[in-house]
Amino acid sequence: QVQLVESGGGTVPPGGSLRLSCLASANPLYFDVMRWFRQAPGREREWVATITAGSRTDYKDSVKGRFTISRDNAKKTMYLQMNSLTPDDTAVYICNAYARASSGDYWGQGTQVTVSS
Repeated sequence: QVQLVESGGGTVPPGGSLRLSCLASANPLYFDVMRWFRQAPGREREWVATITAGSRTDYKDSVKGRFTISRDNAKKTMYLQMNSLTPDDTAVYICNAYARASSGDYWGQGTQVTVSS
């Protein structure tokens, strides 16, 4: 069973930065797509960013230019570098990985990010 464990959340003031990590129990190359989602209190879960096995990336419009998704296959870890954070970025951030060969769709438990002065 594949496991994903997020870390790196915390509380920062507006304009601050955080780097989230998602440690996988399998080599990230096993996954066709890895993504970050977030869910704020009382709101639907929303997609934030994607990175493919070929390292193509895509971002939600509101985070483009501020967030960077990356992966280190040797460390079995996906990252989300978040800069210029605003209170609207406050949410639980959750990593997701999909493997087409096994139709496996895996989720982590999430890490809390709070942006507040």
